[in-house]
Amino acid sequence: MDVVVVESPNKVKSINKYLGKNYKVLASFGHIRDLPAKDGSVRPDDDFSMSWEVDAPSSKRMTDIARAVKDADGLILATDPDREGEAISWHVLEVLRQKRALKDKPVKRVVFNSITKKAVLDAMAAPRDIDPALVDAYLARRALDYLVGFNLSPVLWRKLPGARSAGRVQSVALRFVCDREAEIERFIREDYWLIAAILGTPRSETFEARLTTLDGKKLEKLDIKSAEQAAGIKAMLDGAAFKALSVESKPTRRNPAPPFTTSTMQQAASSRLGFSAQRTMQVAQRLYEGMEIGGETAGLITYMRTDGVQMAPEAIGAARDAIAREFGEKYLPEQPRQYTTKAKNAQEAHEAIRPTDFSRTPAEMRKFLDADQARLYDMIWKRAIASQMLPAEIERTTVEIEARNGGQVAGLRAVGSVVRFDGFIAAYTDQKDEDAEDEDSRRLPQVIAGETLARDTINVTAHTTEPPPRYSEASFIKKMEELGIGRPSTYVATLKTLEDREYVTIENRKLIPQPKGRLVTAFMESFFEHYVEYDFTASLEEKLDEISDGKLAYKDVLRDFWRDFSAAIAEIKDLRISEVLDALNEDLAPLLFPARADGSNPRTCPKCGTGTLSLRLGKSGGFIGCSNYPECNYTRQFGAEGADGHAEGPRELGKDPYTGEEITLRSGRFGPYLQRGEGKDAKRSSLPKGWTPDSIDHEKALALLALPRDVGMHPETGKMISAGLGRYGPFVLHDGTYANVESIEDVFTIGLNRAVSVIAEKLAKGRGARNGGTPAALKELGDHPDGGKVTVRDGRYGPYVNHEKVNATLPKGTDPMSVTLEEALELIAERAAKGGGKKPARKAKAAKSGGAAKKTAARKPAAKKSAPKQEA
Repeated sequence: MDVVVVESPNKVKSINKYLGKNYKVLASFGHIRDLPAKDGSVRPDDDFSMSWEVDAPSSKRMTDIARAVKDADGLILATDPDREGEAISWHVLEVLRQKRALKDKPVKRVVFNSITKKAVLDAMAAPRDIDPALVDAYLARRALDYLVGFNLSPVLWRKLPGARSAGRVQSVALRFVCDREAEIERFIREDYWLIAAILGTPRSETFEARLTTLDGKKLEKLDIKSAEQAAGIKAMLDGAAFKALSVESKPTRRNPAPPFTTSTMQQAASSRLGFSAQRTMQVAQRLYEGMEIGGETAGLITYMRTDGVQMAPEAIGAARDAIAREFGEKYLPEQPRQYTTKAKNAQEAHEAIRPTDFSRTPAEMRKFLDADQARLYDMIWKRAIASQMLPAEIERTTVEIEARNGGQVAGLRAVGSVVRFDGFIAAYTDQKDEDAEDEDSRRLPQVIAGETLARDTINVTAHTTEPPPRYSEASFIKKMEELGIGRPSTYVATLKTLEDREYVTIENRKLIPQPKGRLVTAFMESFFEHYVEYDFTASLEEKLDEISDGKLAYKDVLRDFWRDFSAAIAEIKDLRISEVLDALNEDLAPLLFPARADGSNPRTCPKCGTGTLSLRLGKSGGFIGCSNYPECNYTRQFGAEGADGHAEGPRELGKDPYTGEEITLRSGRFGPYLQRGEGKDAKRSSLPKGWTPDSIDHEKALALLALPRDVGMHPETGKMISAGLGRYGPFVLHDGTYANVESIEDVFTIGLNRAVSVIAEKLAKGRGARNGGTPAALKELGDHPDGGKVTVRDGRYGPYVNHEKVNATLPKGTDPMSVTLEEALELIAERAAKGGGKKPARKAKAAKSGGAAKKTAARKPAAKKSAPKQEA
């Protein structure tokens, strides 16, 4: 018996069924180990040696695999057919060797481009060894990403508070999103007018012709710049005689696009189906792994992470058979169509995404699939079928028309097209082709050169130029592909990282860079420009491809990169914060200091009138402040400018019915907030996550300012349970114990029974040090370089990070579940440098007051085992 290792557990049952009882199929569940998130995981001084760590779930699975391999005749590694899949096979093999599970047993590598019985058996009949060049390319990529992220991110934390991370691909992707936003901000709108005539033929048929020339001069799109100019031209055309000068019909052909790659599938699914890139890949993964069809599990599409556009010869033959069967012989070209990958850095050596069996039509498969699966399969099937069909034949007709009014002459043009043979369009049309047809495919009536045309109406329409659109997920992925950064398997992950870091948000399917992302990009362009250049990043990708082709040694690439990159890091460490701020003030001037309607200096403080506005950096990130601080306490967030160019004043929402005080919505250093009354005793409340200033009305304001809300008496203690909004989100509170609830709406609606349950669940997870217990670890981050675990915990005074006896409070506003090991290590190091530790307050007093305090300490010999007291 042989053991077969695949990635996904969803494949195990079907592959085991195909192979039979002589094989045992087990799943690795993807990657089994990675570089630990700590310093020294990649060691440039030791010829780029690397340390790998197996996580706990993977360790258990590898123990099961090792146990099975020890009793087997051989090992077959059948992870996915791409560079990552090759790496996973290599990791599995390395761990099994460390466990001494292999001895002299044979090890083979096979790849399944699709999960069908034929594909699996064919792959098993043609095993190979692990490809060392592909593994080297993976090692180089992983080392580069680690070296950039682990060395650059700490620089960001120190020089740009609030920034979360930087990355080799991530930072370049963020740059082009921010560049587009800057382009939109610089864009100056222009008004222009277009003129068209509705004309009639002698046969009483009408059509539209657009003005193209005036008095022998060709008119460009923006040449008619005023309503007066347009009215003058209209008057001329109203009195003109129209004549058809020429009629030209020209046949054209439109060829089908190749089958889908990962990128084109994600783009098409976004524009046609409204899927996010992540949703597209989830659905495609399910179609690849397969489902029950007629009592047999079968994959419906080939592997979905690819930049190849070619199909296997047998697949082309099957597609041609399906075309003849479903559409007719007249749609079938004499010779099969062949496609080649245009991307110069294409690295995946598999087919395009196609159906595994073209006889499984979308209509027949619909009963086996859910709605999303059916829609995506339909699109993949039709695109692959269309790629092997005849081109569409279109006749395009252009009519040139003269309009003469006395000595003035204007030229107009009418364009139309007719599909003479639909060809591949019978199966599939790209969204962009459909849009083009709407504009250009109107059919013209018969027009004969030299004949007089009757004027029906002259239409004048006003237009305004529009800035370039923000990137959508689809156009973002297309841009990454065009620039040659990232790979099919990384597009979705890169986008998700930018979202998770709060560098961009996605609204109405558009990517909007956030101030934090703009700051990071400006910082990188000012001080690490070389490493966010598109050409540099693309050239690195090309070198990785050359490694996978066996043309470059991966350590040579790492040495060349590290030599310059480490020097750049060393240089920036000595940079003063003031130099950073000066650079960012200049680079981000349109964002930070937008022009004012009154023409005044946008950097003059609107509050004191003498200070200069400048970017300032705090623990929570950047904000705009006055140079006269602390005498002038003016601050605002990015983008908090009013229509007049000054900071928006308080927006009045109404009065409190009980106190009579005015309730206002304001914008401050830490964002929008509500305030009741004036002065230092005024009641204030930040807006909860998900609530925008535009959504706040008088009723919502009253509810927020009334917090905390009494829920009821606890049935056991008789003490009040309250609900409120705090530093770390919505909560319920009882006898000093805080427990988070899911949303701000819960604060207003939670009842006594639910509140008691939430409090009990929190207590069950672990009490704080003041109650004699150890706060439960919310998250385990990894190992400290000096040994021991680094964890995130929730204490009496809020969340903190812990290593052995050192506790460090998380900065205000930090999400405890998003803290990284690198951030935790820096906080712990700062706290340790200040002498911070786990010493309880009463022991500290004992050291000072002697006598009684010492006796108290002596009576508690177990104090070392008590929980650490969190730093206040």
